Amino acid sequence: MNADTTGPHVVVAGGGIAGLAAAHRLAVAGHRVTLLEAGPRLGGKLLAGEIAGAPVDLGAESLLARRPEAVALARAVGLGDRLQAPATTTASVWSRGALVPMPKGHVMGVPGDARAVGGLLSEEGVRRIGRDAELPPTEIGEDIAIGAYVADRMGHEVVDRLVEPLLGGVYAGDAYRISMRAAVPALFDAARAHPTLTAAVRAVQQAGAAVPADAAGAATGLGGSVFLGVDGGVGTLPGAVAAAIRAAGGEILTDAPVTGLRRTGRTGWQVVTGDRVLDADAVVLATPAGPAAALLAPHAPAAAAELDAVAYASMALVTLAFRRTDMPALAGSGFLVPPVDGHTIKASTFSSQKWRWVTDGAPDLFVLRTSVGRHGEEEQVHREDADLVAASLKDLAAATGLAARPVATTVTRWPGGLPQYPVGHLARVVRVREAVAALPGLRVAGAAYDGVGIPACVVSAHRAADEIADEIIATSKRTDPGAGHSR
Repeated sequence: MNADTTGPHVVVAGGGIAGLAAAHRLAVAGHRVTLLEAGPRLGGKLLAGEIAGAPVDLGAESLLARRPEAVALARAVGLGDRLQAPATTTASVWSRGALVPMPKGHVMGVPGDARAVGGLLSEEGVRRIGRDAELPPTEIGEDIAIGAYVADRMGHEVVDRLVEPLLGGVYAGDAYRISMRAAVPALFDAARAHPTLTAAVRAVQQAGAAVPADAAGAATGLGGSVFLGVDGGVGTLPGAVAAAIRAAGGEILTDAPVTGLRRTGRTGWQVVTGDRVLDADAVVLATPAGPAAALLAPHAPAAAAELDAVAYASMALVTLAFRRTDMPALAGSGFLVPPVDGHTIKASTFSSQKWRWVTDGAPDLFVLRTSVGRHGEEEQVHREDADLVAASLKDLAAATGLAARPVATTVTRWPGGLPQYPVGHLARVVRVREAVAALPGLRVAGAAYDGVGIPACVVSAHRAADEIADEIIATSKRTDPGAGHSR
């Protein structure tokens, strides 16, 4: 369906996956759409690249398949036959100098049975988990920091050795500050309904077990994989979405930062980008919190103040290619690193073992990557490339015995890449949305709101797009009772 070039015009600010998903939702529904991206490329934290001729993701590498939205978007833009389950999902934790298999039977690192973590925690740490059953219920209230709550119930060791490295991989943040309600909502709800944390974890596990094992597979056609990749890289998704937007009649402009918003009449907007001013009936701000705050300040100062308070973490990915013949035997898809042990890297992914498409593209090479940087560690991310590579090789050697020298290296930095979700984050999001919704024809979307993963960003985008579309239809009916758009 081609967009109506004479109908209401929606401008989407931000060309990351949220902005692209919002523009796609609107364009295929027949609305006239212009997407403006400040930088030279689309995709935000999704970036496909290559190293020594091997294809690789240089940003996000997988889609959470148990949430259907990102997989559905990939299928809608023609990538369905390229979706690929990981070749292996077994991972380890590099703890106290040894690679220990990731324990099973946990919810974001919180065990439902102390025996499951016996190989990772000390004897005292295992005994401390058992004390959860003896403690009185904890008053959780409207929100609580997951690290602080778990430490109070089960001890600091389970947080430091399991919860922290798992959450660090998602948020690059501090588990002792991250909102349990925002980061692990199922566990938050269960913890409010059960007297002990152990009982809450088991309730979450039982709820998951009640869903057929192939439930995710029914939606994806790829079995029950928790995560899926894309042949050629998840970084190819933005280009496919952009192509679909253009095919539906949408316009996409890069190197076009939005520098101002102006109200025109009761419902209209003018969007300023460079020396151009675009007239819009509605706007979706799918930018990070800071730029959104600057644009909202003249119109919704309360929302702008809330968004200004959203902190971001920076990180770097170090991608290394080795001759396969030089590699030691490595098990699984990679390993996580507890920050308490004081190493530079926080994780390593064995890309050539995790994704078949990487091996197919370069069978003689072994590609892996490490991640560096957590909230409050900006100095790590800004080290010279050679320093980050050397630090990664040092940690890899200590963890795996890897002594080979890489044939190629690439460092990709993501400054301000991951918004932080401290206690009270979801309440902040409600306040932002309420303030923005008071402005006709304006909505917000992106990783700063409902989740940092790709499906969560798509959900945020679709919510904003659908609310804008509903407003357009309602306005059209008020001005012309016989008018309306089919969706």
